[in-house]
Amino acid sequence: MDTIWLTGAECLAVLRVGLGLWWLESWRHKDKKAWFERGTGIAWAADIAAKHRWAAVRSGFDTVVAPRPRTMAHVVVYAELALGLGLIAGFLTPVALAGGLLLNVLYFTLMIHDWAEQGQNSMMALVSAVGLFGMSWQTWSLDAALGWFR
Repeated sequence: MDTIWLTGAECLAVLRVGLGLWWLESWRHKDKKAWFERGTGIAWAADIAAKHRWAAVRSGFDTVVAPRPRTMAHVVVYAELALGLGLIAGFLTPVALAGGLLLNVLYFTLMIHDWAEQGQNSMMALVSAVGLFGMSWQTWSLDAALGWFR
């Protein structure tokens, strides 16, 4: 692969770090008090799921998320933090990329009618897939320094 400035592996590392910063910003801008004390994030998602045209989304939400809203609020918020930090540092990168891809697919599916969110979720999912299949942990990562995931 020919490049002008960075190597191909470094370009993939830039994408990985950028995606990590995006996840970190998703975590940073959340009102944690509202999510944890008032349950606003899960309540918002419950409202969307209740009106969803796909029965599988409604029943899946009712089975997995609705019975444990406080736990799921913590899972969502801290998953975004863990993804951001893991991708920026390049620590357990394939796990973080696969987890982020899964989370974006879940967000995309839940909010299928919210066009404002679809661009963000589809682009983050695309970068996750490129980072995963391009093995973006080969450069500028703790995984590379530790010799993991060769």
